[in-house]
Amino acid sequence: MTDLTQEAWWPTLTAPMRAIINGMQRAGHAPFHTLTPQQARLGYQLGAQVLEVDMPANVAHREDVITARDGAFLPMRLYWTGNQPDEVQQRPTLLYLHGGGFTIGGIGTHDVLCGRMAANTGAMVVSLDYRLAPEYRFPTAVHDSWDALLWLANQGVGWGVDRSRLAVAGDSAGGTLAAVVALMARDAGLHLRAQCLIYPGTCAHQDTPSHARFARGPVLTEPLITWFFAQYIDRKDREDWRFAPLLAPTLEGAAPALLVLAECDPLVDEGVAYADRLRMERVPVALELYRGVAHEFLKMGRALPEAAQAHQAIADFLKAQLMV
Repeated sequence: MTDLTQEAWWPTLTAPMRAIINGMQRAGHAPFHTLTPQQARLGYQLGAQVLEVDMPANVAHREDVITARDGAFLPMRLYWTGNQPDEVQQRPTLLYLHGGGFTIGGIGTHDVLCGRMAANTGAMVVSLDYRLAPEYRFPTAVHDSWDALLWLANQGVGWGVDRSRLAVAGDSAGGTLAAVVALMARDAGLHLRAQCLIYPGTCAHQDTPSHARFARGPVLTEPLITWFFAQYIDRKDREDWRFAPLLAPTLEGAAPALLVLAECDPLVDEGVAYADRLRMERVPVALELYRGVAHEFLKMGRALPEAAQAHQAIADFLKAQLMV
């Protein structure tokens, strides 16, 4: 077992975050990158919501499905509070794209997170089960995410989608996808009210200082990131901006953005860089950087007060953009 207490970043963690990392160490689960993708998915499903708070009691949900461009069926879960949205009672709508390195994760692993967003904002949240690597490699996840957003914009009225008040959000790999579809929406003339990017990946390569500083964790490590990307994308495609949105020719004209970042995360530098570039290209942007916590902290609300703080910041941002 690796003694993470000897890492330079260990004193930087909050006491509750250190307790979580110690608990992970004691559990002794095999690292995901040593497993098959199928085994890793099962492991993530079993642990993804262990530290989540309870689902808000006033949240309802239902399942539905749309058809992707190649005829595949894409499952979606809709969350709302109050009366069920329909063609008459339309709601501002947030498309949510889950994290998991494009390889693990799904609607179930982000269930409470999406329910909390619906409860906190009053918007309808639509969580997409995009297809995962390695069975479906880049750019399938991009295509599925874009097809879902287009479907909501063009055919979602029957579900209660207010086309004039659409937003996208996602965490980690889902944050990457949300940033990408926000740019695709701009290029297609589809007006988005907001994009919420939660510790997204934005760079082509793991070459920022934070990738070196947090290569051994906590939570997200260099071997795990390398494994995720090997499942998802060929090396020759890594500089495609649909994988690395920081390489997009321009960010100007994209939807107003909120970036939610963790200080002790390999991805923090590229999140800051993306916020800086958005700001330089005149996109309204807010940056929330939570000190002493790691990747995935938003889903650790039972233990980390920063999770509730971040959920409140997300709700405030989305309500300001969507409820007008």
